Amino acid sequence: MGRFNLRVYALILNEFGEILLSDECRFGTFFTKFPGGGVEHGEGIKDALFRELQEELELECTAADFFYVNEFHQLSAFDQSNLVAFYYLVKLKRAALPFDEKYTIPFTAEQEKQRWVPLLELEASALTFPIDRIVLEKLKESDEARFSIS
Repeated sequence: MGRFNLRVYALILNEFGEILLSDECRFGTFFTKFPGGGVEHGEGIKDALFRELQEELELECTAADFFYVNEFHQLSAFDQSNLVAFYYLVKLKRAALPFDEKYTIPFTAEQEKQRWVPLLELEASALTFPIDRIVLEKLKESDEARFSIS
């Protein structure tokens, strides 16, 4: 029987219509994705999301709305496991995550950096993984792409 790889990602949107991307180099491979990562044994999906956001962004997040899960078979890009990816919407003010650092991509050293990108200008081809590309198009088509933060 094949293994399952549960992943959870945040679609972090701000009041300027931007979405947060994570540029990473792992296992000698560069990729661009949404912030998030793996669900650990014994952990709930939303708990994993909050833990990942704390680890990657030092963000204490307690509110996120479910947006998407893939209902089709997708092999992991890194092994032969069956990938199931959960996506949650997180809305916050840009000042909560002031990533303004400019850096050159792709990088080859094992690292991770984040950047804000205008959502409506982001092309699916800028994302590495196929499910992220589907999610981006669904997000752009949704009412969630237009919101205000009070």
